[in-house]
Amino acid sequence: MLSLKLAFRNLTHNGIRTWLNVFVLSLSFVLIIYTQGLYEGMAVQMVRDMSAWEVGGGQLWHQAYDPYDPLSWEDAHGPVRQDVQALIDRGEALPILLRQAAIFPEGRVSNIVMKGIEPSQDFLELPSAALLNFEEEGVIPAVIGGIMSRSSGLEVGDYVTLRWRDVNGTFDAAEVKIVHVMNTFVQTVDRGQLWVPIDILRSMLQMPGQASIIVFPQGVESLPAGSSEWLQKSTDDLLAEVYNLVKTKQVGGSIMFAILMAMALLAIFDSQVLAIFRRHKEMGTLMAMGMTRWNVIKLFTYEGSLNGVLAILLGAVWGIPFLNWSARTGLSMPEESMEQFGMALASTIYPEFTLKLFVIVTSLLFISVVVVSFLPTRRITQLKPTEALRGRRG
Repeated sequence: MLSLKLAFRNLTHNGIRTWLNVFVLSLSFVLIIYTQGLYEGMAVQMVRDMSAWEVGGGQLWHQAYDPYDPLSWEDAHGPVRQDVQALIDRGEALPILLRQAAIFPEGRVSNIVMKGIEPSQDFLELPSAALLNFEEEGVIPAVIGGIMSRSSGLEVGDYVTLRWRDVNGTFDAAEVKIVHVMNTFVQTVDRGQLWVPIDILRSMLQMPGQASIIVFPQGVESLPAGSSEWLQKSTDDLLAEVYNLVKTKQVGGSIMFAILMAMALLAIFDSQVLAIFRRHKEMGTLMAMGMTRWNVIKLFTYEGSLNGVLAILLGAVWGIPFLNWSARTGLSMPEESMEQFGMALASTIYPEFTLKLFVIVTSLLFISVVVVSFLPTRRITQLKPTEALRGRRG
């Protein structure tokens, strides 16, 4: 206890140098928590939105389907298995059929993907109910997203010519009416896509009872087993890209703030070296009065370590209100830039701060300060009290 009191007194007598070190450490402490919380919030938001709009509780993919290879979509369809069809009939699974096509808004040609979905479904947030009760003969109802609407110039009530090729390779065309424009952050259900009733799409393509993807509701206990024709995709498989992106961002952010923390730790290290160099007489006096070398080492280690304690306390004073405010207001970015990002991310990102994050960052900061404070004190083990009293460096 005596060593701790002496360490605190000596540290506070250093004046502005101590508080500069403490402030920089507190800045690193709060910014690391903020950045990691921002990435965690990004992951939570993306997983939540993708699960609600696209992924559900898992999927079955036709073995030819590759979301990154549009050329594979021509063959990415097949009859639904009997066991899965039974789930569909009970409302426990949702078939989706997709096919490449082209539309001609204002005389321009635009390649798109038609996706057939059951209008009465409630598995996904997709506003497919807008496709119900459409009775305009010879016209196909369709739902598009906001990005699709802006890129094509189509609005609710607009008509556009749609051309496609059926399963036999025969081209056909029809008029499509936009019945709804949905607002979603999940670009993989929006960009370049036209959602139509699956029964109509099956009839257009001459693919009765076929599908490309089977979606299961969130919270489903288990997915049907995969087969040679239908591949099982769990939520971990479908969201792996999100997790990998967030991990990459977290590593990148950690490097930047590790540099900032290293600068603060270097200042503490230099302060410790300077203190040991200049305070030889004090150390000699303490040892002459009966203090052991180990107690002197503890005294100087305490002095350095108290920088970390004060940094954590200072960070709590200004950091908690800042982090609380940021969690409520989020970080807003231009909507146009988020669209170019290509991920299921809203224009406002809300950080997620967990107890685990606080414990890890606080422990890392304190342990780093203790180690940096202890390293220069090893010279004290070679110090001779008589020489220190005469002012010799040893």
